[in-house]
Amino acid sequence: MKRHAWLWMGCLFGALPLPAQENVKEEHVETLSADSLITGDARMDSLYRNLPEVLVVGERPVVKASAGKLEYDLPRMIRDRPVDNVFEALKELPGVVEQDGALTLGMQGVTVVLDGKVTNMSTQQLYALLKSLPADRIERVEVMYNAPARYQVRGAMINVRLRHRIGDPGVVQGELYGKYNQDHEASFEERASLLYNGNKFSADFLYVHTHGDSFNTTDKEARHWQQADGSTHLVDNYEEMRGRSHTHTFRLGTDYHLAENYSLSFVYNGSYMTGHNTQHTTGTQTADSRTDQTSWLHNGRFDYQTPFGLKAGAEFTWYNAPDKQWLDSRMGEQCLDFYTEAGQRINAWKFYLSQEHSLKNGWGLNYGTVYTTSIDHSYQMYYGNEEREIEREELPDDVRSRRREQTLNLYAGFSKSFGKKLMTDFSLAVERYKTPVWDEWDVYPVLNLTYLPADGHIFQLNFSSDKSYPGYWAVQDVVSYLGGGYSEIQGNPFLKPEIDYSASLTYILKSKYVFRAWFNHTKDRALQTLYQSPDELLELYRYLNFDFEQQAGLQASVPFKAGSWLNSRLTLIGMWMRQKDSDFYDLPFDRHRLLGIAVLNNTFTLSRKPDLRLTVDGRLQGRAIQGIYDIPSCGDLSATLRYTFLGGNALLTAWCRDILETSMPCPQIRYEHQWVTNEYSSFRSVGLSFAWKFGGYKEKKREAVDTSRFK
Repeated sequence: MKRHAWLWMGCLFGALPLPAQENVKEEHVETLSADSLITGDARMDSLYRNLPEVLVVGERPVVKASAGKLEYDLPRMIRDRPVDNVFEALKELPGVVEQDGALTLGMQGVTVVLDGKVTNMSTQQLYALLKSLPADRIERVEVMYNAPARYQVRGAMINVRLRHRIGDPGVVQGELYGKYNQDHEASFEERASLLYNGNKFSADFLYVHTHGDSFNTTDKEARHWQQADGSTHLVDNYEEMRGRSHTHTFRLGTDYHLAENYSLSFVYNGSYMTGHNTQHTTGTQTADSRTDQTSWLHNGRFDYQTPFGLKAGAEFTWYNAPDKQWLDSRMGEQCLDFYTEAGQRINAWKFYLSQEHSLKNGWGLNYGTVYTTSIDHSYQMYYGNEEREIEREELPDDVRSRRREQTLNLYAGFSKSFGKKLMTDFSLAVERYKTPVWDEWDVYPVLNLTYLPADGHIFQLNFSSDKSYPGYWAVQDVVSYLGGGYSEIQGNPFLKPEIDYSASLTYILKSKYVFRAWFNHTKDRALQTLYQSPDELLELYRYLNFDFEQQAGLQASVPFKAGSWLNSRLTLIGMWMRQKDSDFYDLPFDRHRLLGIAVLNNTFTLSRKPDLRLTVDGRLQGRAIQGIYDIPSCGDLSATLRYTFLGGNALLTAWCRDILETSMPCPQIRYEHQWVTNEYSSFRSVGLSFAWKFGGYKEKKREAVDTSRFK
């Protein structure tokens, strides 16, 4: 708790003089509010006429509403923030929080798409692409708490519109970037980005190389109850893992404009990764493990758009990830000594055809179809150590799998504007999901209502349903070992898709203060939890379907300023969550928890000439639950110094993140006879980055793949 107290003292000190500063600002009429600009306040014109010697600073609204979506001027929101890629920029949106490496919107899962194009890439592959794209590539961002069916996404969606045209024909612009980061070990990143604009043809190219070493530890303490004799075994292990990796990411995007709103585009995303990890375990168990991993990704997509609303496209994804593991483990009389080869190869195709019509009296009509198919070739082969007499039958069974999935989606929807104050968007999708285990039809309605009672005031009411499919590897009937072998990961071929029903109400005041309330009910919620086997000294990790999960929450995002030297935003989230599973092994549960999250972002302008800015960000999260896990509170305090020079074309950034080393939550289980504590390492990091933009990359304006299910 002392570290959390210091965390908030560090990130709150800049807000103390705020009231006095704001009063001075209003008395001297130096700044106009966002709503005054929206309403065309006459003061603005009178200030220019009668007080020509006074500099009037206008504040444009950062968000505006249209049917079913909110459009954010994200480039302006991050102008003074130390963000250098699209992934980090998205965390500046109100309500977007990074949880366990994934982006959430109002504590709900969110799908990120580029230029309205949903891809076959997994979430992790898409995040890797977002982290490689320069933040200056963002033109605007569209946020939808419930995406209509025509976007081919269900649930929350963030649509990142990238800049594709950069001024006069023949112009080439680009950026060179390098980064060094040091926590326990050092890591590096080099990036090159180019944009070209012709009369009808434009292209962008990106190459990123990330590499370095990693180090982390796990201190595990367990009290393992055995049903046979009622005894309890104490397990006290300390694990150290060291790794080295190289990742090459590349992207090529082209657009050919035949005429206005008549275009053909092609985007290719690829990556190649190699990783080598070693792990040493001491304590109750002694073990040594080595893993070699390699992965390739190739993703290509064609899109065709016509002036009369017809769109068509095709996408192909090829992913291959083989790995090898050597494990030698001893715990009491138990012994594991083997070599294994495993891998996953995914071939996925997607085809879509859609049509939109703009009708009279503010009506719009849309309909279309989407077909996706994938083939998962996965395998896992075990080889015993004959010298040590580790017999093959003592190891898990070999697995070779060829699993096909097919999804057919048919949808139709309409939109209607009732004057300038009320807009509605409704869609209905019918979808068939077919695998070797499941063959189901589902219906997904989505309703969005947008009401603008006055300038600067926005109400949005959303209802939707959604289905999320499990990862490819999670449904394979495979067994693999985590750590020194005390932990076993099991696949679940009968894992069901989870179905979500949600409702939310969003209110935006003065086009910048965001307030939101929501309720979600998720049937067959799929989560991976730990369970200590009562039959043997083994803890099991397996994805299981809970009966349901429910969440109800409130969110407030409030930006504020102090003169021209401080720009801050406070985000508060309060949430009630409940999880129930009536057949969780021999331990049914029905648990609930109140959870609070507070995020404070501060940007201090230390100097304008030279341009020197300091950011201090803090986050504090209360206790949470996941199945029978108890997840303790955690927090983060970070500071970044940014120096811009050479007319804004060069940017030097230095940082210190996780200053108090409190960002990593350490989960524990204290439920019936289940007793486990996992202490994960958390290291303070310091770093330095340099970016150089050429060809007017920053000043001139011009108008990526979902892999969450891959291994």
